[in-house]
Amino acid sequence: MMFTRKRAAIVATIAAAAITLAGCSGSDSEETTAPTTGAATSDGAMAAPEGTLTLGTLVPVTTFEAANAAWANESPYMQAVYDTILRADPDGTIVAGLATDWSWDDTNTVLTMTLRDDVVFTDGNPVDADAAAQSILRFQGGTSPQASSLRFVEDATAVDAQTLQITLSAPDPALTTMLTQNAGMVESPAAFDSADIATNPVGSGPYTFNAEESVVGDSYVFDVKADYWKPEDQYYEKIVMKVFSDATAMLNAIQSGQINGAKLADNTTIPQIEGAGWDIVSGELNWAGLLLTDRDGALTPALGDVRVRQAINYALDRDGLLQAAAAGYGTVTEQIFPTFSTSFDESLDATYTYDVEKAKQLMADAGYADGFDLTIPYTPAFGATIFPIVEQQLGEIGITVELDEIAVTDYISGILGQKYSAAFMQLQQDPSDWQIAQFQIVAAAAWNPFNIEDPKVEELAGVLQTGTPEEAEAAGKELNAYLVDQAWNAPLYRNQSTFVTDANTDAQFQVVNAYPYLWTIKPTN
Repeated sequence: MMFTRKRAAIVATIAAAAITLAGCSGSDSEETTAPTTGAATSDGAMAAPEGTLTLGTLVPVTTFEAANAAWANESPYMQAVYDTILRADPDGTIVAGLATDWSWDDTNTVLTMTLRDDVVFTDGNPVDADAAAQSILRFQGGTSPQASSLRFVEDATAVDAQTLQITLSAPDPALTTMLTQNAGMVESPAAFDSADIATNPVGSGPYTFNAEESVVGDSYVFDVKADYWKPEDQYYEKIVMKVFSDATAMLNAIQSGQINGAKLADNTTIPQIEGAGWDIVSGELNWAGLLLTDRDGALTPALGDVRVRQAINYALDRDGLLQAAAAGYGTVTEQIFPTFSTSFDESLDATYTYDVEKAKQLMADAGYADGFDLTIPYTPAFGATIFPIVEQQLGEIGITVELDEIAVTDYISGILGQKYSAAFMQLQQDPSDWQIAQFQIVAAAAWNPFNIEDPKVEELAGVLQTGTPEEAEAAGKELNAYLVDQAWNAPLYRNQSTFVTDANTDAQFQVVNAYPYLWTIKPTN
């Protein structure tokens, strides 16, 4: 379910996917408008793209190289310049992209896809099955946080110019969804060895990157591409994406009319934004909480004891944290599976009631009555509220938290690089339990950075991957209960993800992403 709310009361809705961070400064902008463009005229012809759409983003682009590209809040940069093999509608339904048809063999390990024959890269080379196959394999071996999403890909080959075949080592129910995101972006192989590949994207998307008018880290400009194969997606002649360092800068840009749409990092500004006549597009996109990634105690031995991890869960006042850090926009939770999942169990959200004395007892039982030190990364991108409260509440049970302030661009790499035993994070609620397992839980998951392997977890996740629907549902419920009991993490709440638009602009909430997909942001009329 999703909706666009027009100046009405905030209501949280189901959604899925993404990491929410804020980026560098950028508050100066030219005046923007959102005229009617890129739509059918009264005689059925397509109107020519015109005008400028200016969007507020939370992070600068990490790289334009498809093989190493991030997604979530960086997806608008990527979707401007690249096409994906498949696409996803706002409700998550998978539809045609570069591929017009696709089918699995009887073993669900060979995916055969037919690609369009009328698409070219900006360098003039054709977008064909060979380019798609090479892009898939490069992404699999790249440094993107989502590279592990292709870990079951054994090979990708071109049967002929328009027929792509992907062979898996084991069934992967999430593969087609991944091909709608950065794992499915196709880049010209002729650009693979270019010295400027990170700053000069060579794709086939609806826009081209205008490096001369862009300011790295501040604003990124894209010009409409002529003869694009899907002109109905080209509403604007130019798109500008501006990065904002904090909620105040973003709010100022909104109130002064510098931008047409923006992803919010701070929901406490919603009343002021509504007061400026803007509209809200929202959903519960992800879960927020403490990742307790060092569950074997490699860096912090105390976290290797389940009683310590349980104590942390008892020590955190979820209701208070939701109010303080998210202005109450969201729902408290103690599980990473979303409410629309068959694995979700409402009763699990009453496992760790706020109980400081119980937490202290568990610490003592584990041999840590005198506490221990714990370093947690800190970035202003998540706001100034959550970190000192977590520091205080853990301090009440003897855990001395040291906040290590780092740049927003280093935050994710620091966590995934095993630099921290615990970290505050917001992670996506994927549309399938298997996707959640392979992204956050199993030993090879990107967000299991210490690659901790738990035999029970691996067994149950395997059933999610290959079992019947009935078997998978039972395994998912058991897995969820086990993760909560073992305090794998300390989920706090499912926060509302909010995108806002001015009176000239409409957008649709994307259930698998932090940012609306670019072609769903369009003129209101």
